[in-house]
Amino acid sequence: MIGPLPVIFAAEALALGYLLGSIPFGLFFAFASGAGDVRKIGSGNIGATNVLRTGKKWPAAATLLFDGLKGAVAVLLAWFYLPPGSEIFAALGAILGHVFPVWLGFRGGKGVATFLGVAIALYWPAGLAVAATWLGAALVWRISSLSALIAIALSPVYFLLLGHGEYAPLALALAALIFFMHRENIRRLRRGEEPRIGSKSAKTS
Repeated sequence: MIGPLPVIFAAEALALGYLLGSIPFGLFFAFASGAGDVRKIGSGNIGATNVLRTGKKWPAAATLLFDGLKGAVAVLLAWFYLPPGSEIFAALGAILGHVFPVWLGFRGGKGVATFLGVAIALYWPAGLAVAATWLGAALVWRISSLSALIAIALSPVYFLLLGHGEYAPLALALAALIFFMHRENIRRLRRGEEPRIGSKSAKTS
């Protein structure tokens, strides 16, 4: 059970998470691969799925890995160096930093990979359940956004069922934010127009 956390520690954890979460790895790896500015490709966001639309696999894989790692590192640093409960604010900060990075005019990614890193760091069985759900849905439908939305929607349930219900409200709040960030994807899903994994698009939505 997590008790009340002093405001100063909550603020420190939130700031730590935000700074780590706001590192735009997708932008860096896309430029490093010669693909140019990923914000001018596909959906225009800096996440791994959009980096993959450049046609280059290694920067997409690197983006997925490092976007997840920055969320996990934020949680783990708060866990080891700040009082119990700080990891919740670090997790929240990491997602907010990724989605709304100050360095990019508050236009970042949609938070899926960072959420996965956060979930694994908070309680790895729940995080792996989220990852397995995403993978299973991706194998069935081959639509990244749909797979992510299904997996993240189930994350509060996984935390509850696996005995860490203290993280379920956080997972629910982050799921709501990520669903909001996917509002255009949801519209395209309803119209049957959402691109499948690995497809290229030169048009910015």
